[in-house]
Amino acid sequence: MDIKKLQTLVVDALEDVKGQDIMLFDTTNLTSLFDRIAVVSGTSNRQTKALAASVRDKVKEAGGDVVGMEGEDTGEWVLVDLGDMIVHIMQPAIRQYYRLEEIWGEKPVKLGAAKRKSSAEGQEAAEPKAKSKHLAASQEQPEAKPVRERKPAAKKATATAAAKAPAAKKAPVGKTVKVAPSKSETAAVKALKALPPKRTTKAAAAEGEPAKKVIRRVKKAAE
Repeated sequence: MDIKKLQTLVVDALEDVKGQDIMLFDTTNLTSLFDRIAVVSGTSNRQTKALAASVRDKVKEAGGDVVGMEGEDTGEWVLVDLGDMIVHIMQPAIRQYYRLEEIWGEKPVKLGAAKRKSSAEGQEAAEPKAKSKHLAASQEQPEAKPVRERKPAAKKATATAAAKAPAAKKAPVGKTVKVAPSKSETAAVKALKALPPKRTTKAAAAEGEPAKKVIRRVKKAAE
């Protein structure tokens, strides 16, 4: 049986009985005894036995070979040998103790990849979903590319110099109009000009003001 078909059957059988933490590894580069190894957890002895029986029955129905089964008595760790593939069904405590993932987990296989494209589920997943032409969000939009505009160096330098230059003062709007003084202001100016100039001290002395006399007393000589 093809290895891809075999791994698909095993994963489906484990999922039918609600197997937990299903992991699948490609071991072709590690050993020549088998090509795939599957590890799955069962919560009880009853579930581990049911998982092993599901794998055995599904592979036989598809025409595959089941080389042997081990560990069905205790149910803590059941091994199903399918020739090209080994299935380890373990309880959580046993799985955590032996850590088979660290030994065989060099090349994990995704469970989605384990599903064959020839199956009904694989065909449905591979078919593109129809998009409504009425919804703009469902239509493919062209990829927008950024546009970079480059300005010439001369224009850029001119723009920079113009930005740094101080702003020119604006000329006053309109004409300057001179207003003539009023009649009262003209008369007041004429009156001030007609007043005589103030006299100074020297001028007053020159016009005949009495000068101050200084009298000196002379002592008579004793007779």
